[in-house]
Amino acid sequence: MRPPNAPRLRAATTAAALTAALLCPLPSLAAAAPARAAGEAHQDNPFAGATQYVNPLWKANVLREADATPDSALAARMRAVAGQPTAVWMDNIRAIAGAPGGMGLEAHLDAALAQKGSAPLVFNVVVYDLPGRDCNALASNGELPATAAGLDRYKSEYVDPLVSVLAKAKYAGLRIVATVEPDSLPNVVTNSSVPVCQTAGPLYEQGIAYALTRLHALTNVYTYLDSGHAGWLGWPSNSGPTAAEFVKVAGMTPAGVNSVDGFVTDTANTTPLKEPYFTGDTVVGGTKVIGAPAPDNFYEWNPDVDEASFTADLYPKLVAAGFPAGIGMLVDTSRNGWGGPGRPAAASTSTDPGVFVRESRVDRRPHRGAWCNPVGAGLGERPTASPAGYPASHLDAFVWVKPPGESDGASKEIPNDEGKRLDRMCDPTYAPPAAGWNGRTTGALPDAPLSGKWFGAQFRQLVANAYPAVNAGPAPGDTTAPTTPTALRAGTASATSVPLTWTASTDDTGVTAYDVYRDGTRVGTATTPAFTDTGLRPSTTYTWTVRARDAAGNTSHPSAPASATTSADGGSGDVLLTRGRTAWASSVEGDLQPARAVDGDPNSRWGSAFQDNQWINIDLGAAHRVSKVVLRWEAAYARGYKVQLSDDPGFSSWTDLSTVTAGDGGTDTLTVTGQGRYLRVLGQTRATPYGFSLYEIEAYGL
Repeated sequence: MRPPNAPRLRAATTAAALTAALLCPLPSLAAAAPARAAGEAHQDNPFAGATQYVNPLWKANVLREADATPDSALAARMRAVAGQPTAVWMDNIRAIAGAPGGMGLEAHLDAALAQKGSAPLVFNVVVYDLPGRDCNALASNGELPATAAGLDRYKSEYVDPLVSVLAKAKYAGLRIVATVEPDSLPNVVTNSSVPVCQTAGPLYEQGIAYALTRLHALTNVYTYLDSGHAGWLGWPSNSGPTAAEFVKVAGMTPAGVNSVDGFVTDTANTTPLKEPYFTGDTVVGGTKVIGAPAPDNFYEWNPDVDEASFTADLYPKLVAAGFPAGIGMLVDTSRNGWGGPGRPAAASTSTDPGVFVRESRVDRRPHRGAWCNPVGAGLGERPTASPAGYPASHLDAFVWVKPPGESDGASKEIPNDEGKRLDRMCDPTYAPPAAGWNGRTTGALPDAPLSGKWFGAQFRQLVANAYPAVNAGPAPGDTTAPTTPTALRAGTASATSVPLTWTASTDDTGVTAYDVYRDGTRVGTATTPAFTDTGLRPSTTYTWTVRARDAAGNTSHPSAPASATTSADGGSGDVLLTRGRTAWASSVEGDLQPARAVDGDPNSRWGSAFQDNQWINIDLGAAHRVSKVVLRWEAAYARGYKVQLSDDPGFSSWTDLSTVTAGDGGTDTLTVTGQGRYLRVLGQTRATPYGFSLYEIEAYGL
């Protein structure tokens, strides 16, 4: 599993025409859906309030590796992560029933039932066996040919048996999250000039539409489409067409866009969650760092330098393309930590953009296309529901889809009956000739086994380079949970925040963190018995509980609840509503993304196409009363424009807050009255031959 090689990273072309045989609509599957017992209602975020399945086979591999590791400190850190949840990969037909002596899908689901306590449990499964799988690489080629016959087998021998197992009544109480066909639809978008992808593309679309249709029929199954990663699809020329491709395939199902619950990025890749010292807008020496020249042209003008920026960029494009605003994003953080001694501790002080990039980036690969067992990678954020700190990304969870320690691909040709071959990107001696590599070799670990097989050297490296670092924790066998936090109290509330305090818990080996829950959903973590919950709505009552946990993952019972009501205005008047919110637009000039109009940077801006009647939308996160709007125009300003509000998630109904017919640029401060969730600036007539361009949009209210 991998992104395409560098020459094709920026190509965004239309997929090859569907053959006549594949243009026929999907048959009705209502009669084929197995009967099942009723479970809970379909959740907006299946990870919220739930535990996740720990694969006992992966855990056993981790513990065996720890036992064989002479470094006792490293072995202790390995054991500390053995209880982390990872996805179960159904990567061939045989995997459904299970290999002799192994576990098939039903055995894993039975184990999940055994692990489930009183809380809901998420079972992560990867659906991954398309005909002509992984059309632009060799390491993960599959068993089914890219033919109509291969598609028929995919439906009848793979998807149908898999769904029949998931549909059994005894599993109705599990929340089953399916990552659907990694690497497939991004290849349709970016690699349709590759002959094998031209052939496979229509089969991918038909196969995924069939899988989505069958899976969506089960109320407790949640489908997340793989959406590549920042280093593959971050360029606007790739991300926009990708959103359109996703809508196209969803439209081939009876449920349309509702057949998709969300999207997952960075599956089986190692793009960092966050580059801490720069963004795609950072300028050094008069040049954006993403445009640093060779040999430091690592980003090649791709504005999405990490998964945080990529998901924040992709989400509004998905919504604008037709997906509902409630879709969620997942980031696979299993191998994107990039910690260890090689991690920069601060931004470079160099004024040379190339040197700055080289010395500041935590991603230490030779090229963003280096996807196979990269040297230096580490474990990333542990699986977490509703992670805080990334509001524009609309994250449902951090997940470990690709189990750490399982190889990306063999570093040499290894005979096998799975269709897997040597991909030179897994060969540490290979220097790709493509642009941006500048003579460097792949940076892949040597002596790697076939993809999906246990690779001890990779796992040892991942634990050693984890970021956040893995705490060794107590000795194996600690099963004692911390005491329950007591005396939880809410302090004086403002309009948008409430401070919380409680009495510290105790534990036989020490409390490592407290998880804070607001109305049943985890909203943050603290290492001391205090936390301030922010981003709240005025005049609203909330209830919190707190749980303590130790290094072994033992978690206390929840504290007694504490409630508080935020004030009407906190005594400080209206608040800024737009900063950091999700923004999307009718068009984008180059890399002048809509998010730049709400980032607080007076030097960054959104720019539209050179046409009249262009708009930019901002999701305020909830319905707010808006009393003032400030528009800071670049030289390309609007002569005529409207500021509008809406509560319509379909964006078909808008209320005008202000209409301007003789705009003169500069800063417009508009006193308005209205209430709604979505704010729009609709540029009607341009004052210049260029488009509409705004440095900042500021809406104030409560």
